[in-house]
Formats: sequence, structure tokens, C-alpha cells
Amino acid sequence: MEQTYIEDIAHKVGEEVLICGWLYNRRESGKIQFLLIRDGTGVIQAVVTKADGEAFEKALRLTQESSLKVRGTVREDARAPGGYELQIKDIEIVQRVEEKYPIDLKEHGPAFLLDHRHLWIRTPRQTAILRLRHEVMQAIRDFFNERGFIATEAPILTPSACEGTTTLFEVNYFDEKAYLSQSGQLYLEATAMALGRVYWIGPAFRAEKSKTRKHLTEFWMAEAEVAFFDHEQNLKLQEELVKYVIGRCLQKRARELKELGRQTESLERAVAEPFARITYAESLEIINELLKERIASGEVEKLNWGDDFGAPHEEALGQHFGRPVFVEFFPAKMKAFYMEPKPDNPDLVLAADLIAPEGYGEIIGGSQRISDINLLKQRLKDFGLPEEPYQWYIDLRKYGGVPHSGFGLGVERLTTWIAGLEHLRETIPFPRMIYRLKP
Repeated sequence: MEQTYIEDIAHKVGEEVLICGWLYNRRESGKIQFLLIRDGTGVIQAVVTKADGEAFEKALRLTQESSLKVRGTVREDARAPGGYELQIKDIEIVQRVEEKYPIDLKEHGPAFLLDHRHLWIRTPRQTAILRLRHEVMQAIRDFFNERGFIATEAPILTPSACEGTTTLFEVNYFDEKAYLSQSGQLYLEATAMALGRVYWIGPAFRAEKSKTRKHLTEFWMAEAEVAFFDHEQNLKLQEELVKYVIGRCLQKRARELKELGRQTESLERAVAEPFARITYAESLEIINELLKERIASGEVEKLNWGDDFGAPHEEALGQHFGRPVFVEFFPAKMKAFYMEPKPDNPDLVLAADLIAPEGYGEIIGGSQRISDINLLKQRLKDFGLPEEPYQWYIDLRKYGGVPHSGFGLGVERLTTWIAGLEHLRETIPFPRMIYRLKP
């Protein structure tokens, strides 16, 4: 008999099916046993009675996370999880777990769960998060593919920094120094000059000694670059992308959002309303006013010109607007060397960060890139960066340079917001943090 997946069980009412999975939980009530079986697509309640003879005896031997194959008839039952139940006819035990399963149905501390992450991801909440992550990733791909973007790749090992030298992981590359990539952006700029509109979704590495709930040392970025694209077009594309991804998750992952207890009003508002937009200068005034009492008490630092946002500042902005907000026109000195100056004020750059509401902070950073070769060389000098490692990047301006723009979206940060989670470590199968390299 061909295997049926639990997510398709609604189409099999009255039919005999084969379910292959693992025992999540078992309870007895006299001459009847209720098995909760999971198969990666969902959970179904299966029932076996003493009258079923051998199947009943096999069920008694099952322990948590034992793998099994169950044959039975599907019936509707509003009382059962998911609204359907399986009346068991036969059980095949594939592997019985002999030892006590480490993660039982009680509360465990974060450190214990992270130590057992390889098993923790089997729980309903974690599988819901990972399915939501899948939807985010697939929606990003579909968004770009529908708009004629070409998927391209950037190297993980690079000879130079993209966004500064202080947060690089250095590796020995035969007889040379190399670094784990902070971003694929510089390479996407090259492929954009060949293909026009490009994107990739890939890993990035930042050696930030941060222990906040918004940081990982290894994470995934969705990045895009477009030739002949200016700052305004760049912001429009970013807003369309975020709305598309959220809308897709609301439509296709309602079950997972319900499993997570996510209240979706703010997500629905983000899809329905235009994103807010303010300048960096305006943001300083708004933040300092919103946080004036905490600043006066010394709990939070006042923001001065040229200061970057911390978590409290981003949270204040998000709560103030109640929807995503673009902060644009940052001081050139606080951003990367490759950003195009604002035409009427070269001390500012055509860059923007997108801040999510509900305290989730920055989810996108982007800018128009410098297209003038002489200005790019000057910026490298201003930032104390040598020309030689960036010679190939300079060539992009030397041979047919054009105005172009792009951005990077943090997959885990966007997923964390959509899921309504406290910490983004749950949105990646195996998180890497400052003190965590295993499992």
C-alpha cells in the first residue's frame, strides 16, 4: 500500500491508508489506546482497541518517538486533533526506542533544548516554525522569479570584507587569508551587470560578540541587485517583497501560525497599508522623545548624530508607527563605503533600513550603490581600505558602470516577526551563536 501523508488525510475519509511516522504520545483508557502519530506533515490521533488483538499488544510496547507504520481507516472526529482519526487495523514497529526519550512532554530550559536541538525540532511548535521558514524562503524565490530576476550565487569564501573588517571570520585558505562571507552583495553587483536583475538566498557570517535575541553568527540573507535602479525603486521593491511574503504566509501557513498562537493583526496591517517612511534625522528626534524618560534615568542612551540604533531605539520606532518603517538618508560615515551620496547633501547616503513593528527591529538594509569610479576609489581611501583586493569591484565601474541598487533581507529576522517569536534562534534548524557550535 502506498504511503499517505497526514496533511492529505482529509481527502481519505472512509478509506484505508498507510501512515509512516513516529509516536509522539500514547495514552490508555481501559480497553482502548490513543496514539498520537506524527509524520513531518502533521499529527493524527490513531485508535486501537483490545478487540484488535495483535495491534493492541504492539501498541502497548510503543515508547515515545518509536518509529512505526500504521494501517487503518480514516474517519472524521471533531474531538480529535486536526478533526480526523485513524481506526487502526495493523501496526508495524520499525524501531522501538529502548531508552527514555530526553525531551518529554514537560517544560525544559533553553540550554537543555539547544543541546538537544536535533531532537527538539521534532516537536509541533518547532516543526511549525520550520515549515513557516520554508514558506518564507519559497515566497522570496517566487517573488523574484515572477518578476524576471535571475537566481545567482556568491562565494562563501572571500578575499576581502563587504561591510567592514571587525566582524569577519578568518580562515586559512591554503597559503592565503580568506574570510567567511558577510554578504553576497559585491558579487551580486557583478552578476547584475551581466544579467540585469539578480538575487540569491545564502548564508552569511558575522563574528559579532553579541548575545541578544536578534543575533546569530551564521544566518541566511535574501539579497537582490538591479542595474539602472535608483533609491526610490529600491524601496518600492523591498516593500512589495515583504508584503508578498507576509501575504503568502497568512494564506498558506494559517495552521502553523495558529499552532504558534500568533495574533496576525499587525501582519495584516503590514500587507494592507503603505510602509511608513522617515529620515535618519527625523528618527533621532522621534526616538529621543519616545525614550526621554528612560534616557533621563540612564537606562537608555540618547541618540546623537552619527549614532547607530540599538534594540531599544528600533523597538521604539516600530511601536510608534505600528507598521514597518523605512529610515533613510543616513550619515555617510556610519554606513558602508559603497553607498551613493545624496545628490543635495553628499554627507548623507541613499540608504535605508526597514524596521519591523512589535519590537522585531531591522529586517532589511539596502542602498543605491556608487557608480562613479573616482568616487568609489576615494571612499575606499576614506574608509582605510586598500584598492588591490577590490580591483575587480572597481572594474564594474570602469567597464560600463551604471546606477544600480540592492538590499539584503534577514531571513531569520523576517521569519521571527511573522511567527511572533521571542528569539530568532528558533527560526533556523541549527543555530550558531557566540557560545554555541553544537549540535
